[in-house]
Amino acid sequence: MEKIKIMIAEDIDLLREDFIEIVESQSDMEVVGSASSGAQIVQEALAADCDIILMDIEMESIRAGIEAAEKIHDQKPGIRILFLTAHETDSMIIGAMGSGAEDYIVKGCPEQELLERIRNASVGRTSLNPRIQQTIMNEYTRLQKSERSLIFFIENVSQLTPAEKELVKLLLQEKRIQEIADKRCVEVVTVKTQIKGLLNKFGCSRTKEIVQMIRRMGLEHLFLN
Repeated sequence: MEKIKIMIAEDIDLLREDFIEIVESQSDMEVVGSASSGAQIVQEALAADCDIILMDIEMESIRAGIEAAEKIHDQKPGIRILFLTAHETDSMIIGAMGSGAEDYIVKGCPEQELLERIRNASVGRTSLNPRIQQTIMNEYTRLQKSERSLIFFIENVSQLTPAEKELVKLLLQEKRIQEIADKRCVEVVTVKTQIKGLLNKFGCSRTKEIVQMIRRMGLEHLFLN
């Protein structure tokens, strides 16, 4: 039976040696390379064949493992990367899985669980734990909502009159109602009426919400040119 070829990236020598020992004790696995940095594991992975990389995240930098995974997948997309890390923050999980990783394992899990997840990954079976799955689903839902918000926003922008676009521009410049009226040579009541129309189009209750939405989406340039 052909063994699962594994590389291990871990900057703590003792941990790296422990992982190597665990893997080498299995009859169906072998370690074909190891590294203490993201840069080194990229070199190892591109120079030799392997099936799986156990990848620490924080090595020479806090995201070294994620950056290494992205570089490896660019050149060898068939390599399955399992992050083995102490980090459990949502942002780190999302960044790591966004690199194309197969699994995300928190250090300290039972040895048999680690070995099972290596075997699952080797045959393309993802075995993410519920915490990681929920984090990924939450991010997927957030992105869907953001996409819908962007489409809604762009559709509304296309329906704005030139006067309304000018009004948004002045709001982005943090002009007050009286300043806007003076600049446009109109009555304050006229500005208030136009603002009410804007709020209705964008489904907002305050002009500040419109400004925040535009800035959050990075679309100020649509109005400030």
